[in-house]
Amino acid sequence: MDRRSRLVVALLSVLLLAAGCTLPSFAPEGSDEPATGGASPAVSAPAAKWKPCPDVPEDRVGRAAPGMRYDCATVTVPRDWAAPAGGETYGIDLIRIRSDRQKAGDRIGSLLLNPGGPGGSGIDVAVYLSFGEKMGGLPTAVTDKFDIVGFDPRGVGESDAVKCISSKDQDAYFAAEPDPASQAAFDEIAALHKRIADACAQKYGDRLRTFSTEQAARDLDALRSAVGDEKLTYLGYSYGTLLGATYAQLFPKNVRALVLDGAVDPTEGFVSGSEQQAKGFERAFTNFTKWCSQNAGKCPIAPDARGAVTDALAKAKASPVRGSDGREATAGWIFVGLISSLYTETGWTSLAEAIDSLQTGDAEGIFELADQYAERELDGTYSNLFDANLTVNCADTDAAPTAEEVRRLQGEWRTKYPLFGAALAVGMLPCTYWSGQRDPYPVGKAEGAPPIVVVGTTGDPATPYENTADLAKMLGVGHVLTWEGEGHTAYPSTTCIKTAVDSYLIDLKVPQEGLRCPLK
Repeated sequence: MDRRSRLVVALLSVLLLAAGCTLPSFAPEGSDEPATGGASPAVSAPAAKWKPCPDVPEDRVGRAAPGMRYDCATVTVPRDWAAPAGGETYGIDLIRIRSDRQKAGDRIGSLLLNPGGPGGSGIDVAVYLSFGEKMGGLPTAVTDKFDIVGFDPRGVGESDAVKCISSKDQDAYFAAEPDPASQAAFDEIAALHKRIADACAQKYGDRLRTFSTEQAARDLDALRSAVGDEKLTYLGYSYGTLLGATYAQLFPKNVRALVLDGAVDPTEGFVSGSEQQAKGFERAFTNFTKWCSQNAGKCPIAPDARGAVTDALAKAKASPVRGSDGREATAGWIFVGLISSLYTETGWTSLAEAIDSLQTGDAEGIFELADQYAERELDGTYSNLFDANLTVNCADTDAAPTAEEVRRLQGEWRTKYPLFGAALAVGMLPCTYWSGQRDPYPVGKAEGAPPIVVVGTTGDPATPYENTADLAKMLGVGHVLTWEGEGHTAYPSTTCIKTAVDSYLIDLKVPQEGLRCPLK
């Protein structure tokens, strides 16, 4: 499936996969030290020079949304905000989507979007969301009041993209055994991660530090200024909650309204954050197996879905099924497909069918799930999603575990989280070998900021629900809004969530304290 086809499927199936954390094996790193130095001064940037770009939605999904106008611009920012006068810059590409229904007198401003990752394209998600609520996009109540502005953060997509992992190494990474048993097998995977880290260091050197979350948060204030808003209105999903939280600490007085959906807890360390994700995916998979046992007509691997998946992984280690493109559906590829399907409840049926097909020698379903997640094209090339993800996460991380510590945690987490623990432990290895300088983001209260809404989903695999209250508490001005549902991120999944968030974005009405929205 090519890029456009994948995006059309995502759009028409209301699978806003881009609105989520796109690499669960790497948890962002935080520091236990509080933020210091107070708020940063506001950034002043030249006004964005918009040009019509109807070709962007055509390229992304094959068509533009009815009644929407698309304009694009590039905003130039310093490569290093610590030395902004150094002369070197990055270009941040953004798209503005304006509804024909919008009336000048009713316009509030711009709603800036980040879909997560890190590495997800804000331009892509803005295009998705422009198709309206019937297609899983933003409600007309919001698009009538706001320009929708998506941006690719520095190093991502169209914004000076980081690209340092070869397609061959990407294939090897995804195909690798998720839980290498022998020390020799573990060492082989560690060597792959080191080769990837070394390639990035060789290509970018000291620039690697400049792709950190704090640098991107300072870019965000430049974008606020460039679109002409005195204060920022922002919707961040998954990793986008970390970016938004960092912004709120740096520029609290520049905040109008922030919705942080699918919370990352910045106070967690790299290891504890990875373990939380293992716990979240294990819980989501258990929920999938319960659904299978209760919906056998939709789940061909019922009644024992866990047994079927475990068996498929075991068989793949000995005799993997070969796909039509010649790839072998190793345990690694199956695991990637498994991760991909758990981001949305609607992906559960696809997972069951893919595992069932594997039993009859057909690997196409698993590869389709895996390739959608990995952004792998038909010709075997990849987008820069995982290059950027690795670069940002490792730039943010100042305390990655050693290979010996990873090996120990692999065994411990395997016991606690049978399907996901070992793989999430091994997934920390890339930052173990990262030689670039680090630039951890601040952790502390957003003193002086207005109320910020933090949305959590009880069945979220990638950013577990427990993070929601933790992020709200850290910020000091956070208010928790809960969706009692499945999958990664909530807005605008149900009427209850949509109503609460829309009211906050438009009228600055904070949701009722403790509000819990039902599944339907």
